[in-house]
Amino acid sequence: MDREVVRAELQQARATFHQLLDAADADDLRRRSSGTRWTNEQLLYHMLFGYIVVLALLPLVRLFGRLPPGASRAWARLLNASTRPFDVINYLGAVGGSRLYNHRRMGAKFDRTLAALSRHLEAETEATLARRMHFPVRWDPFFKDAMALEDVYRYPTQHFDFHRDQLTLGTPP
Repeated sequence: MDREVVRAELQQARATFHQLLDAADADDLRRRSSGTRWTNEQLLYHMLFGYIVVLALLPLVRLFGRLPPGASRAWARLLNASTRPFDVINYLGAVGGSRLYNHRRMGAKFDRTLAALSRHLEAETEATLARRMHFPVRWDPFFKDAMALEDVYRYPTQHFDFHRDQLTLGTPP
């Protein structure tokens, strides 16, 4: 794994996120995004949340990576079976999360989250980065059936880039 590439991706996402926040006015933030039911502010929170989720996934991948592959495969099947409730929770989480971490607080939370991810990345050994587990592929288009910890570190920026294109900041109604 080239840690420098992941570091660069995180720093680019950080700079982009701050640019998006700085350029958005109140009308931009209230405007609906493209292709989602969220407003731009809610989608920005969802983009931030993709990085927060990875902090929770890291110990999970380390744990399942030590178990037989069937354990995480069964876990992924269970999660795939709960896709409908997940979709509702995912939607409502961004609605509520954007109220707690509105545009004024998101930038600082983004910075703290990326700093924590960077610290974790630096502490990983090559052996832990190679640990794998199965993921619920119905939950997110960027989840693969099996992902190594290395893939998990790259996931949130893929998620971020995808949703960035759905923002309608600066677009007149």
